[in-house]
Amino acid sequence: MTDVTPVAARRPGFGRGVGAAAAVAVLVVISAGAFATPAGAVSANSFAGPTAVSGTAQAAASRLVPVSQPLVVLQQGHVAHRRPNRQARRVEYVPARRPLTAVRTVLPVLGHAHARRWVRVRLPGRPNGHAGWIRTAHTRHTSTPWRLSLDVSARRVTVLYGGQTKRRFRAVVGTPATPTPPGRYFVEEGVALPGHVGGPFALATSARSNVLQEFEGGPGQIALHGTAGLAGALGSAASHGCIRLGTGAIVWLARRVGGGVPLTIRP
Repeated sequence: MTDVTPVAARRPGFGRGVGAAAAVAVLVVISAGAFATPAGAVSANSFAGPTAVSGTAQAAASRLVPVSQPLVVLQQGHVAHRRPNRQARRVEYVPARRPLTAVRTVLPVLGHAHARRWVRVRLPGRPNGHAGWIRTAHTRHTSTPWRLSLDVSARRVTVLYGGQTKRRFRAVVGTPATPTPPGRYFVEEGVALPGHVGGPFALATSARSNVLQEFEGGPGQIALHGTAGLAGALGSAASHGCIRLGTGAIVWLARRVGGGVPLTIRP
C-alpha cells in the first residue's frame, strides 16, 4: 500500500515492516463474517457519524446504479484466460487466497459464457482494471449490495448500498506527482492496523499506482485507509496515491465492506 508499510516482512504482497510474529498479532482479517454485513442486516443510518444522504438523492442514485454486484469466491487457484477457452492465451494465475491476510479471493463478475461454465472477472493488480475468463468449477457464487466511488477532483468517497447512496466522506487523495489512478477496481482484502501508521483499518484494493511500481517493498497497491500518523488534511491531495479517510469513516467502512466490493475512481 502506497501510504502504509504493511506489517509483515518478505512475503509476496508485503512491504518491509515488523517481523512475522508481530505481523500475526497485528493482521486481522476484515471478512464477510466478522465485519462486512450481509444485505439488509445493518442499516447504514445507524452510524452517528457523517450525514446520511437524503431520500431524494437515494432515489436518483438507485435509477443509475445496479442494486447488487455478482461475485465469485475462489475455492482453489484459477488460470485466467483471454477468452472462455482453455486453449486461449493465458492472462495470469489467480491464487485462491489474498497475500496479506490469506482470506479467500473474491472477484467481481463481468459476464458469463458457455452455459455459465465460464465467468469473466475483474482481476487484481497490473495492468489496472484488467479482466479475464475463469472456469466456474471450484468457485462459489455470491453478491454484494455495496459499492464505493471516489471523485478525485471533489476528494470525496461515496458509499452505495443496494443502488442507493448511504454516505459521503471527505478524503485525502494522491498528489499531482503520485496521483490516485482512475478506473474500475475492487476491494481485495481488509487489514486492521491498530497503533500503526494509516490505521486503524485499511481496505487494500485491486488498483496499483501508475507512478510507483514499488513502495516500501510492496507492489504500489492503492488502499483506502485511515489517517493515523500521516500529514495532510481531509479534502487535500497529499498521499502517495492511496485514499485516506477519517477514523470514523474508515471504521464505518471496515465494519461493512469486504472482498469483491466494486470501487470506481473518477478523475
